[in-house]
Amino acid sequence: MGRVVRVLVVLLPALLPGLTAPAAAEPAPPPWTGSWETAPSGTAAALPGAAVRNVVHLSVGGSAVRVRLSNRLGTAPLHLGAVTVALRAAGPAAVPGTLHTATFHRAPEVTVPPGADMLTDPVPLPVPAGADLLVTVYTPDDSGPATHHRTALQTSYLARAGAGRAADEAGGAYAATTSRWYYVTGVDVRGTGAGSVVAFGDSLTDGNGSSPDTNRRWPDRLAQRLSRHRLGVLNAGLAGNRLLRDGTGPSALTRLDADALDRAGARVLVVFEGINDIKGLPPAGDPAAFADAYRTLVARAHARGIRVVGVTLTPYRGYPAWTAAGEAVRQRVNALIRTGGLFDAVADADAAVRDPADPRRILPAYDPGDHLHFDDDGMAVVADTVDQALTRRPVRAAPPGHRR
Repeated sequence: MGRVVRVLVVLLPALLPGLTAPAAAEPAPPPWTGSWETAPSGTAAALPGAAVRNVVHLSVGGSAVRVRLSNRLGTAPLHLGAVTVALRAAGPAAVPGTLHTATFHRAPEVTVPPGADMLTDPVPLPVPAGADLLVTVYTPDDSGPATHHRTALQTSYLARAGAGRAADEAGGAYAATTSRWYYVTGVDVRGTGAGSVVAFGDSLTDGNGSSPDTNRRWPDRLAQRLSRHRLGVLNAGLAGNRLLRDGTGPSALTRLDADALDRAGARVLVVFEGINDIKGLPPAGDPAAFADAYRTLVARAHARGIRVVGVTLTPYRGYPAWTAAGEAVRQRVNALIRTGGLFDAVADADAAVRDPADPRRILPAYDPGDHLHFDDDGMAVVADTVDQALTRRPVRAAPPGHRR
């Protein structure tokens, strides 16, 4: 893994020339690195007057944070009456002395236009790697459909009478819970991070099948493995998402920039997507269409100086939507991923999780019972497979391109 980090660090001046301070000038501030992400999956009813205390789990740490709030799927201007960040003690309670108000161009309130995201100003809050962060969002008004991520697999908290409660260190006012993340879609940290790996996929990446409130999705496990190298891991998984057409949320090609390439410090894109196209309606049956889509993803990433790891599509026999025809397509798509030269490196998750007695099925030890997703042990195996792919084939320098 050390080779990967060395290559990534060498790439930084070429990909981010603005980080090189001119002679006799003050040193440039440390770069921003993505530490946590979720992709908007849809909308829920607004919670006027409520404060939502979102619990998010960081990968890398730093000396300051900034938060991305989203009204991307909203239909009306979103009025944020207060946003605070704090290290989490337990439940909805903050570590004393760590709660800070986040501002927007130095103002404590902001209105986010429909279809847009908004970054907070830097918040001077030191955060360690692997910390839980509380991002509390108070919405005084009914701003229409609330952009959210449905499959959070993380308990967050609600104060239904939220006026003034965003500043609470204690969690007593947060008597209700939610399994969704509201409005918050990213956290960047400022510090010595070497960049981020973006895990881009569907429910297999989103974490379905893993234990809630434990951070055992495969991107979380990968983050643990890469933390010693100061690499962040961002989870851009979206349950129900498709590669070739819209499903849950826009297609992979449509959301690529907003959920992956635009993220701070992105250095590597890990693409694990396509099974919903095969098992969905109408089913996708042309492997050449998959290859074209993968090539487009890779070309767009390379133009931004980001290298791409392709992950083979994993078995799903036993799932209600499995068919022999779909299995044949999966095998042909996997052959293209393995040997078609589409990606800079390949992680063979199919080989890692399939049952040797029936390669069309997930090994029972990794199957949570639905025959499609992975349990905690299966998630760990996928993380190991991606980590090994990075180690075996270090990410080479990408063609120069525009970087944030």
